[in-house]
Amino acid sequence: MAFSIPISLFLLQFLNLASSQSFIGVNYGQVADNLPSPSATAKLLQSTAVQKVRLYGADPAIIKALANTGIGIVIGAANGEIPALASDPNFATQWINSNVLAHYPASKIILITVGNEVLLTNDQNLISQLLPAMLNMQRALSSTALGGKVKVSTVHSMAILSRSDPPSSGLFNPAYQDTLRRLLQFQKDNGSPLAVNPYPFFAYQSDPRPETLAFCLFQPNSGRVDSGNGIKYMNMFDAQLIHCNFCYICFIIRQVDAVRSALNAMGFNEVEILVAETGWPYNGDSNEAGPGVENARAYNGNLVAHLRSMVGTPLMPGKSVDTYIFALYDEDLKPGPASERSFGLFKPDLSMTYDIGLSKISLTPSTPKTPSPKPTKACWCVPKAGVSDAQLQASLDYACGQGIDCGPIQPGGACFEPNTRASHASYAMNLYYQMSAKNPWNCDFSETATLTSQNPSYNGCIYPGGSA
Repeated sequence: MAFSIPISLFLLQFLNLASSQSFIGVNYGQVADNLPSPSATAKLLQSTAVQKVRLYGADPAIIKALANTGIGIVIGAANGEIPALASDPNFATQWINSNVLAHYPASKIILITVGNEVLLTNDQNLISQLLPAMLNMQRALSSTALGGKVKVSTVHSMAILSRSDPPSSGLFNPAYQDTLRRLLQFQKDNGSPLAVNPYPFFAYQSDPRPETLAFCLFQPNSGRVDSGNGIKYMNMFDAQLIHCNFCYICFIIRQVDAVRSALNAMGFNEVEILVAETGWPYNGDSNEAGPGVENARAYNGNLVAHLRSMVGTPLMPGKSVDTYIFALYDEDLKPGPASERSFGLFKPDLSMTYDIGLSKISLTPSTPKTPSPKPTKACWCVPKAGVSDAQLQASLDYACGQGIDCGPIQPGGACFEPNTRASHASYAMNLYYQMSAKNPWNCDFSETATLTSQNPSYNGCIYPGGSA
């Protein structure tokens, strides 16, 4: 059965996707000697669903190249600039004049990060100057009437957490609590996010078991139950945002919720979370566990699918945390193991290192292969009865992360209604099965799916179907 979508419906889906993916960003590092020009990079970004870019400095050439693109820009003040920013309000004013006012509003600067993982340096002098630097930066912005339009924050390592397992027990490290309390009060007062750098890749390296890899890569797995509240986590991303530990497979979800728990425990329920960096290397040294194209595609692709699903995390349902994937390009001058130089989503010639569904072209509806000329029986892949929402979400994330077209279950799509996890997972699981070799194991999803001869299509939502 051929599968197609009218062009008017596709355009509606595309507009909805474009407007709803402001949570997908990318890090643009420059520790390299072979990077494309800023203008070429700006055109590349416009061909993708990426809506935000994080710079580690404030390169004027890049900021200018992104003018009038509508892409949100995060710029950064380096750790070495913190002492001057803290001690001299005029330095902060000059910094804002040179790096923000000179480009705004044509260049859509949305956030300034003051320092990167400052607390992890354990430099008490630098740590004590962080908040004063942020205050002076905020005052300089406010004096230009940009205080409510451009936010000020700083970026933290996940080491700010002392406990993250289970996510519901997430707590900030006591050594940092006084400093964090003051920083978070500033962020609460000014509406800026707490920015963190969760990397399930590093967690997997400390626990290189197959089940941990599946948990980190958003692939079907048995899940991990939070003993504190009974919530089952199906990936590391959600768990890490709830709390942080060194099990990086479920790092993002679990860590995001671990951070959420730590914020709530300190009384900062209103402070939003931003994932400033997360990614997976596609190459590494022979003694490194986890690097590889397939793992990188699985992690980043399933992460994008998870964000697009808008399911959120167990503690933050119904929304997607702003997430910046590391990185746009490889940085060939970085020291350390080969993995440090192998995070790029795109090559210097602007071609994709591997496809995670960010290209606007990849949003074009695809047509499954023509069924075998000798069909015996039409069949469809659907979830089994009684499957939990967490398992359905894991299967949905996995299927949509494998390059199939999940546009029909996005807002405005022919199969978006009913807007339930079971309905969306059913469509995605079936499409994955139809686009695969159609072996029974292609409709397994950790024993949560089954084949049926009953066509699940309804109204204008057509499920592709092939022969058994």
